[in-house]
Amino acid sequence: MTTHTAPPPMRESLLDVRGKKIFVAETGDGPPVLLLHGGGPGASGVSNYARNIAELAKDHRVVVPDLPGYGRSTKGVDRADPFGHLADAIRGLLDVLRLDRAHLVGNSYGGACALRLALDTPDRVDRMVLMGPGGIGTTRALPTPGLNSLLTYYSGDGPSRLKLERFIRDHLVFNAADVPDAVIDARYEASIDPEVIAAPPLRRPSGPNALRTLWKMDFTRDPRLARLPVPTLVLWGAADRVNRPSGGRMLADRMPNCDLYEVANTGHWVQFERAELFNRVCADFLAGRR
Repeated sequence: MTTHTAPPPMRESLLDVRGKKIFVAETGDGPPVLLLHGGGPGASGVSNYARNIAELAKDHRVVVPDLPGYGRSTKGVDRADPFGHLADAIRGLLDVLRLDRAHLVGNSYGGACALRLALDTPDRVDRMVLMGPGGIGTTRALPTPGLNSLLTYYSGDGPSRLKLERFIRDHLVFNAADVPDAVIDARYEASIDPEVIAAPPLRRPSGPNALRTLWKMDFTRDPRLARLPVPTLVLWGAADRVNRPSGGRMLADRMPNCDLYEVANTGHWVQFERAELFNRVCADFLAGRR
């Protein structure tokens, strides 16, 4: 049976970032690396990287924020430009932490945040690791069943533990048994925070400018991608049912400094499902050993 090292004690702060509150947990010393979590219901920073923080903190200052709209951070995301909103918040966090540059590690929604931040201000990013990032080829195919499940969690009859469990076990991971009930319980409780229900952070674009927003949210339509100098490692689960694994090839074909690692028998949550592999490969890449 695989065992996982629990996160070490972490310094916690609720920081004022451009008039909004961003919750941050930190541990370790060394080059700074920000871990940016995914956008599923009830997600938060430390919970999403519970199997990775201790290993990465051996050689890095690990900074784990709750993205805007999630956890203990201020709720609400700009629906006209959600990726830009997240990127601006994390860039502001770097300013508050007095970090000129940092490594970025981002899963799904957090990967989209990292990529947008790098495109807008590449000088703020040392190296970047993306796991099944959002916004890759999204205008080139219909949404996956997994993405539809995520986007409709708060609509219809509203959130429920059953809906969340089905999303996680049927769509998020390759092996449903790998996710303890306690993880689902904690995420469900976080997902029904009244502030989150009032302003879900991840929704399908709508309204008169929906097409413009959708186009802006597809990074494969952004010509800057072909000029992005940031060394990037993309890890993508071969059995990802939320964001299609073909997105990895799209990034590798467009980005000049992009390594691609497709992970067998793995879904959308590479850092959780294949933690030992992820920790080793990520640490090597951030240290410049690959």
